[in-house]
Amino acid sequence: MSDRRNSEKDPINKIQKGLLELKRRSVRIGGGQAKIDQHHAAGKLTARERIEVLLDPDSFEEVDSFVEHRCSNFEMSENIILGDGVVTGYGTINGRPIVICSQDFTVMGGSVGEMHARKINKMQDAALKLGIPIIFINDSGGARIQEGVDSLGGYGEIFQRNVLSSGVIPQIALIMGPCAGGAVYSPALMDFTFMVHDTSYMYITGPDVLKTVTHESVTHNELGGAYVHSTKSGVCDLTCENDVICLQQTKRLLDFLPLSNRSTIPIRNTLDPADRIEMLLNTFIPEDQGKPYDMRQIIEKVVDECDFFEIKADFAKNIIIGLARLEGRTVGIVANQPLHLAGCLDIDASVKAARFVRFCDAFNIPLITFVDVPGFLPGTSQEHTGIIKHGAKLLYAYSEATVPKITIITRKAYGGAYIVMSSKHIRGDVNYAWINSKIAVMGAQGAVSILYKKANLSNTDLDSKIREYQDELSSPFVAASRGYLDDIIRPYDTRWKICRALALLESKKVVHPWKKHDNMPLWSYRSLIHKYSKII
Repeated sequence: MSDRRNSEKDPINKIQKGLLELKRRSVRIGGGQAKIDQHHAAGKLTARERIEVLLDPDSFEEVDSFVEHRCSNFEMSENIILGDGVVTGYGTINGRPIVICSQDFTVMGGSVGEMHARKINKMQDAALKLGIPIIFINDSGGARIQEGVDSLGGYGEIFQRNVLSSGVIPQIALIMGPCAGGAVYSPALMDFTFMVHDTSYMYITGPDVLKTVTHESVTHNELGGAYVHSTKSGVCDLTCENDVICLQQTKRLLDFLPLSNRSTIPIRNTLDPADRIEMLLNTFIPEDQGKPYDMRQIIEKVVDECDFFEIKADFAKNIIIGLARLEGRTVGIVANQPLHLAGCLDIDASVKAARFVRFCDAFNIPLITFVDVPGFLPGTSQEHTGIIKHGAKLLYAYSEATVPKITIITRKAYGGAYIVMSSKHIRGDVNYAWINSKIAVMGAQGAVSILYKKANLSNTDLDSKIREYQDELSSPFVAASRGYLDDIIRPYDTRWKICRALALLESKKVVHPWKKHDNMPLWSYRSLIHKYSKII
C-alpha cells in the first residue's frame, strides 16, 4: 500500500496516468462525435453501445484498444485512430462468458485491414482456447482498399478460424450495417446470422457493379436486405426491427446454447411439470385429413412454458426449426408445417432442417421431431434443381446424428419423407405415433387408385378398398407390430412421453466408424447449370 501511495505522488506517474486517460478517451470516441451523431441519425447504435446493451453491466473487459494500423500508403499515416475500427474483448451474458468483436463504422467505415483482422483473430483464438461462444457484430464497408492484399489476407485468417471453430464453439453473427464482398463469408460460416430491418444488408457484389455488369438497377435492401435474406436466400436466421431487439434476441438465443461442444446443456429452473396433461393436443388435428393446422401450436403446448425460439421462421415455411426446453433442458425441434405446402419436404426445407440437425448434433442438443409429411414436393422445378441431392442432406444429417432422437408422428408420414424424418430405420431412438396417424408409401386414396386403376370399381367398392388399405397397411398398429414404432400414444400424453424418453437417453453413446471426415451430398453441378442458364 505504501508503494502505491508513493507512486501516486510521483509527478512523472501523474503525467503517465494523464496520458493513459487521454488515450482511453480517444479510444471511446472512435471516429469522432460528428460521425457518432450520423450513426445515431441512421437509427443505429455505436459499436460500444451495442456491447453495453448485450453484455451484463460492467462485465466487458476490452482487449487491444490501443492497436493502430501500420499502413502508410495514400496518406494513411495521417489517419490513425486507436482501436483500428473494431472493439474486441470478453464479457458475460446472463453470467455466462463470451468473446465479442464489434466493428465500429465511425472509424474508416469499419473497414478491415491487417491490424483490424488481427484483433479479431486474437479473439477467435481465445474463444476456441477457452471453449466459449464468440459474437461478431458486423458493421463494415468491407476490405480496406489502401492496405491491398494485407486486407484480403486478414479476411482469409478470419475465415480459417471460423472453420476451425465450427462445431466446437457457438459462433453468432449480428449484421447491423453493411456487410459486403468477401466479408459475407464469415457470417455464412457461423452458426447463426441475425439482421436488422432497413439498416443492415449483405451481398457479394454491390448495386453499382451490378448496374454496370448486368444492367440491373436495385437498392441495397432489394439486393441484400434483411427481408431478402430471411425469405428468399435463407442466409438470415432472424430479422429484428432495430439494434436493441436484435441484441435482446441474441441474449435469448445464448440462454439455450452450451458454451462449447464439451460443455453441458444449460438447465433453467421450471415450474412446468414433466407429466403435465395437455388436453388441447387432442383438438388440433382436423377430422378432415386434407385440412391444414398449425404445427407450431402443438410444439408450444408440449415444451416448457410455451417458450419456443424459432429459427428461419420466414424461410421454407413448410418446415419449422428452433430451440425449446423440456424439464429445463435445451432441445432442438424439427417439425413439418401443414400450413405451408401441406408440410411437404422441398429443397429449401431439406437444407434448412439439415443444417439445424447438424448444429444440434455438434453441440449435444437432443432432437425432437414432429412429423406430418405427405412426401417430397413433386414437380420438374424441384427435380431439375436437385431435390435428390438436397433431400439427401436431411437424410444424411439425421443418420449421422448421435444425440438422443425422439420422433412423434402426429397425422401422417408417407413415402421417402417418412424415412427421412428421423424414422427408426435411420437410428431414431424413440419413435411414437398418435393413435389416428397414418404411415405408408402414400395416402390410401392415391394408393388404391394405382392398385386398382384397371378395375372398374363402384364408389362403394372403392370406399371399401380404401378402408382396407388403411387398416392393413397405413395404420400405426402395422408399423408398431414390426417394431418401427415404440408406442402408439394419445396426443395429451406427448409431453410426458418425451420427457421420460429424454431421461432414458441421457447416457446414450454412439461410436462411428473411423473416418477423416464425411462426404455429405452437396450441390449438384447440373442443377447449377439449370438454375443459372438464363444468366449464362
